[in-house]
Amino acid sequence: MKKVAVIMGSDSDWPVVKAACAQLDAFGIPYEAHILSAHRTPVQAAEFARNARASGFGVLICAAGMAAHLAGAFAGNSTLPVIGIPMKGGAMDGLDALLSTVQMPSGIPVATVAVGGAKNAAVLAAQILAVSDQTLADKLDAARQEMAGQIAEKEAKLQAELHQG
Repeated sequence: MKKVAVIMGSDSDWPVVKAACAQLDAFGIPYEAHILSAHRTPVQAAEFARNARASGFGVLICAAGMAAHLAGAFAGNSTLPVIGIPMKGGAMDGLDALLSTVQMPSGIPVATVAVGGAKNAAVLAAQILAVSDQTLADKLDAARQEMAGQIAEKEAKLQAELHQG
């Protein structure tokens, strides 16, 4: 199975980004997590992105706040799928991060999840990898069934409460 790279622009992103790592663990997907900055360590970030495929990665997840365009920098240096996690914070409280992540030039896409959407970034990475991995696809199907079961339980509880006395 290909690995997922989870890249943060700063250690301050870790409290949110660790949810992506937990979800990757839950699916049994190998990953590496690193702190690389598109602006403070541009050479190292570009080198990592350019070598990611040869290093066994299949998907790159990049989290950055404000208008620091980490996902775009990685997408510009790799043809692997890049998933951006815009981070909350700064004067615009994450809107600038969302816009800088989602507004990419033609030919250099970044799949973008919600502001702070680390878990969904990991699920999307799993879905990408599952295109060629039936075992992982089965795990995704099981996770969906589990979510549906949880909703059915909540619905039953609600209906029982509504019909009491």
